[in-house]
Amino acid sequence: MMNTPDFNAYLAHSTHIDWQHPAVLAKAQALATGHATSKGVAQACFEFVRDHIRHSWDYRLNPVTCKASDVLHFGTGYCYAKSHLLAALLRANGIPAGLCYQRLTITDEPPFCLHGLNAVYLPEYGWYRVDARGNKAGVSAEFCPPVERLAFPLLNSHEQDLPGIWVEPHPAVVEVLERYDTVEQVYANLPDIDPMDSGSG
Repeated sequence: MMNTPDFNAYLAHSTHIDWQHPAVLAKAQALATGHATSKGVAQACFEFVRDHIRHSWDYRLNPVTCKASDVLHFGTGYCYAKSHLLAALLRANGIPAGLCYQRLTITDEPPFCLHGLNAVYLPEYGWYRVDARGNKAGVSAEFCPPVERLAFPLLNSHEQDLPGIWVEPHPAVVEVLERYDTVEQVYANLPDIDPMDSGSG
């Protein structure tokens, strides 16, 4: 993880992390209400995305979403899209946030695919990874810094946490989410990258 991050980059509005969209900004402000610390705001944003935005494959929900504002509007997204919304909600509240990726297997054997999650900067702890993909049987991701409780443990020596904290979504992720129209098509074409080419973006 980066030692000297450019916090301005991790607060930026962009095409896919469009936190200046009125609906995203309003939701971010609502989630921050009643919280006096960045930790409290971050937890509220995390739990909203984890618990109230439904994972596209778990619920077989269309449309396929990518932009944070679309994830919020339609209330659904793959892990990648949910991470875009969480980053947007955090940035809207002035909390630096980026994107992280794991390279995992679906059935404990190759082929591999990317899994998307977030890193949030908390003054008390530094960069802290959270996974808002949505809990279900066998998956229990929590917000409990400094301990990481992510959705998926690494199960074998070939799975890995990819290095770096991305400012913007990985192009391979965007390509899949914007190319395919249904959750079934995305599931059949989950993004993957060569881990040697995973430098932060």
